[in-house]
Amino acid sequence: MEKRELTALTRKHGAPQAVAERARIVLAAAGGLKNKEIASKLGVCTHTVGTWRNRFADHRVDGLYDEPRPGAPREIGDDEIASTIRKTLETRPKGGTHWSLRSMAKEIGHAPSTVHRIWRAFGLQPHRVETFKPSTDPLFVEKVRDIVGL
Repeated sequence: MEKRELTALTRKHGAPQAVAERARIVLAAAGGLKNKEIASKLGVCTHTVGTWRNRFADHRVDGLYDEPRPGAPREIGDDEIASTIRKTLETRPKGGTHWSLRSMAKEIGHAPSTVHRIWRAFGLQPHRVETFKPSTDPLFVEKVRDIVGL
């Protein structure tokens, strides 16, 4: 069963190449090749082969995917993102017809780039529509979050 899944990963059109290569390493190991043979056959170093064989042994197929990488935690939480989206869709700036990145950023106290990332993730472009029509659906943010995956 795992062999079929690993083979599918090596052939899957949309699979990340790194995951496909890791699956090839595991399949070669299952074929009885040693680490050095696998490394020379696939053009990777022996340390890489050992790493992915061990990860597969410990976690099976799930071990071939990247782990979350360290980094700074998000500065803006889900509630703040939802609030920004609601404000974009349900309100208007004083003396304006729609929010701009800068006016929204000033309103919520974050950088315009943060507002831009939020709007881009949710497909909002209030500045590009002549007559912006806010959604009246009270569950809009939750529905978009389910679809977009934020």
